[in-house]
Amino acid sequence: MVQSTGGDQPSFTLGIEEEYFLVDAHTRALASELPRQLLHECRTVLGEHVSAEYQRSQIEVSTPVCTSTSEARAALAHSRKVVAGVARGYGLLPIAASTHPFASWATQRHTHKDRYNKIAQELQAVGRRMVTNGLHIHVGIEDDAHRIAIMNEIRGFLPLLLALSTSSPFWQGEDTGLKSYRTAINDATPRNGIPDYFENWNEYHRAVTTLVHSGVIEDATKVWWDLRPSSRFATLELRITDICPLIDDALCIAAVFRCLCRCLYRRSQRGLRMPNYPLLLLNENRWRAQRYGLECGFIDPSRQAIIASAALLDDLLRIIREDAVYFDCGAEVNHVHVILARGTSADRQLALYHQQGNCARALHTVVDKLIVETAGDTPKIASASAR
Repeated sequence: MVQSTGGDQPSFTLGIEEEYFLVDAHTRALASELPRQLLHECRTVLGEHVSAEYQRSQIEVSTPVCTSTSEARAALAHSRKVVAGVARGYGLLPIAASTHPFASWATQRHTHKDRYNKIAQELQAVGRRMVTNGLHIHVGIEDDAHRIAIMNEIRGFLPLLLALSTSSPFWQGEDTGLKSYRTAINDATPRNGIPDYFENWNEYHRAVTTLVHSGVIEDATKVWWDLRPSSRFATLELRITDICPLIDDALCIAAVFRCLCRCLYRRSQRGLRMPNYPLLLLNENRWRAQRYGLECGFIDPSRQAIIASAALLDDLLRIIREDAVYFDCGAEVNHVHVILARGTSADRQLALYHQQGNCARALHTVVDKLIVETAGDTPKIASASAR
């Protein structure tokens, strides 16, 4: 995803991974399995930047190593177009949502692959319920010490980033009352959630090595925190976020995360550190993001009060302003205001569901909307809600 460039200052290169569901173009139901030829056709165009995912109904795309947000945008747009075009030939359509509004997890099967077989064997029923998609963002930070220090400092911002991304309010046809039910599903798995604070890279390495030497995990890829040092690339990987149907929303979150990494690095060079708040408070804010999204604000430990999401996001944009200029991504970062005004995918899905009468047919209409937003245009197949 992101390659090492050497030198003291991190490269802050960018890479994005997106996971999509494929749904039946006529019923809008989640596919039970993808035709083998479908993935092959996608690979002939996208090469190593497309792959199968844990569930047989999923497909994953990744950008190459990017030096600009516009480069990442072009790569994601191209990948979505290719996947949608190939899938349409098989009567399928992609949706970039973290849960399918009405699919039953019991109808799904994991992909037959050694890694996934081991995960399924370990997780059992918990693994069978993992019918979710995510958005993973990599930022190049080559030095181990810098990577772990920045990870420590970003932990407090994770709930805000989750709140900006929420796209999973439904589960098996039910309005869950949560904006990110995917987070609830993931929380049932081990080695998940906000990572601990580590004094240095060696402390982190010792902890992971203990798990490996004990035979609990094969390697660090089985540590599924909301934020982690990638074990495959010299990157810090954001994993807490839901997948966003709209590319603009995904690029906004990627740009904010990238700017935060550089901002915190700059501060560290001046000897400045973010407060290390207790995990109890961080997890309370994480729950608020999962439950309410951007609606009800977050705890500010320094003020011992709930502060509105808009005010906290204004503070965030202020501290990363210099970095947005450096990366020439001011438009993407300021898109935060659009998300606040228009709502996240979860907000839009719920509004449409209630507008359509809170019924099974309304959920099909929600899938129609997700198809359109994911493709960025109107699909050339009649909507299921129109039939």
